[in-house]
Amino acid sequence: LRTSPRLLCVATQQKNTGQNLEEDHSQSQNEQKVEPSSAEKMLTEEKAKLEEQLKEVTDKYKRALADAENVRQRSQKLVEEAKLYGIQSFCKDLLEVADILEKATESVPKEEIKDENPHLKSLYEGLVMTEVQIQKVFKKHGLLRLNPVGAKFDPYEHEALFHAPVEGKEPGTIALVSKIGYKLHGRTLRPALVGVVKD
Repeated sequence: LRTSPRLLCVATQQKNTGQNLEEDHSQSQNEQKVEPSSAEKMLTEEKAKLEEQLKEVTDKYKRALADAENVRQRSQKLVEEAKLYGIQSFCKDLLEVADILEKATESVPKEEIKDENPHLKSLYEGLVMTEVQIQKVFKKHGLLRLNPVGAKFDPYEHEALFHAPVEGKEPGTIALVSKIGYKLHGRTLRPALVGVVKD
């Protein structure tokens, strides 16, 4: 078959028109890619805002968790200290009883404690046993005596009543204990009243 020149022209025009349409379409797509629509811009901004809010909320949550843990640890420490030192005022009152027992046993002349004097002997032995027992109870509950004769003066554990030169003793050491001190679980409950050697 022989194609007429007119048909060839029409076909060429249609082909060119198709190419032009494709080119126009691809150009319009490229333009759309280059310039995002206002809806895309809004979505991008909204996404950025939400990410920022998420970051803030996460930071606040982490801080709240850390604060809660700190409060829990502090509360636990307070409870433990209350268990250890809750008996502090009771112990202080009992120290006076221990002091009286000690003075009572010290005031009995040793030469009078004989079998010929059974009443005084049994009374003295009862006082000594009571004193020993009260010290056992103190020790059981973490209350320990401070009798620091010969030790270095420590202002956290001792209270100096006087300073005096003592021959043969090193300055700053304790020469005399006027009143026994006590510590409750390592904390000074009552300082020992002492006399300190000076230069």
